[in-house]
Amino acid sequence: MTAKPDPLTVPFGTVFCDWMTTARADGGPLVYGGAPEPFGDLSLSPAAHVLHYGSSVFEGLKAHRQVDGSVAIFRLDSHVARMVTSAACLRLPEIDPSMLRQMTIDTVAANADEVPDPPGSLYIRPTLVGTGADIGAAAHPAPSALLFVVNSPVGDYFKGGIRPLTLQVESSTPRTVPQFGMVKCAANYAMALGSTLDAMATNEAVDQVLFASDGDITETGASNFFLAGDERIVTRHLDESFLHGVTRDSVIQLARHLDYDVEERAIDPEELVDWAERGEAFLSGTAAGVTPVGTILYSGKTLTIGDGQPGPNTLRLRQALTEIQTGAAPDPFNWRTPITST
Repeated sequence: MTAKPDPLTVPFGTVFCDWMTTARADGGPLVYGGAPEPFGDLSLSPAAHVLHYGSSVFEGLKAHRQVDGSVAIFRLDSHVARMVTSAACLRLPEIDPSMLRQMTIDTVAANADEVPDPPGSLYIRPTLVGTGADIGAAAHPAPSALLFVVNSPVGDYFKGGIRPLTLQVESSTPRTVPQFGMVKCAANYAMALGSTLDAMATNEAVDQVLFASDGDITETGASNFFLAGDERIVTRHLDESFLHGVTRDSVIQLARHLDYDVEERAIDPEELVDWAERGEAFLSGTAAGVTPVGTILYSGKTLTIGDGQPGPNTLRLRQALTEIQTGAAPDPFNWRTPITST
């Protein structure tokens, strides 16, 4: 077997584990075979519904090596529930939550030896695609589908490790269309790609675009956005226009547990000017974790957040989250699902 590269030294999500799980539907419910199978390429018809009409939803979650050497999945049930909702929104075959949960556990158990030590982790990607061969089905759901779960040992999502990011505020183009904003589907991410690449092409220092159409900050192309101070954190209130991040929810619960006041409300981009002088900003996401923001480019101005370095409240929340994920601290929220390797 060919040796795999160290996942901490290659781009995020480019190394894959040896085992995967699959379930298929052909006009009926999704059926799981009950056991992992070797990771390998998939076969789809050129007329598959997903290739023409975008019937694709997915999730992103992680398993972490624990301080005692075991492995645990972080917030498995929350991710399963969100994927069930996504599939329903795209009218894909219904996902049985208990089946997806078991598929995810089975895949991670089969690949447990490939889970890297912290700061690495195992990224888990369940995906559901419409497979029916019918190019006349633009106005019909996909009755046939393939659900699969693959794993990727990963390091940091952003190049350079834990460093303050640079965001550019985009105030004209929306992050996504409202009806797909809270759905983790392929189209959601494709819509944000152009704005992000254009910003990076204009300024190579830009790491992400912070979308704030109609004077209302929501999220970046891949993460939720927070402002932080010594006593409170602020983030956009939930609606259907953007993704309901599981890490976002984890940060909010942790912040309250640590006695921060949490404000979920609209955020006007003009607030960034004031926060830059007296507060902190960070992103949250499964891939990104809690990642500090050091600079925000807004309306022709370069806003340095604090001293431009990771702030103490950001680092406190990041450490608290990481310690629960890796078993270095108690889990008062019951977020960890222990895995027994096969």
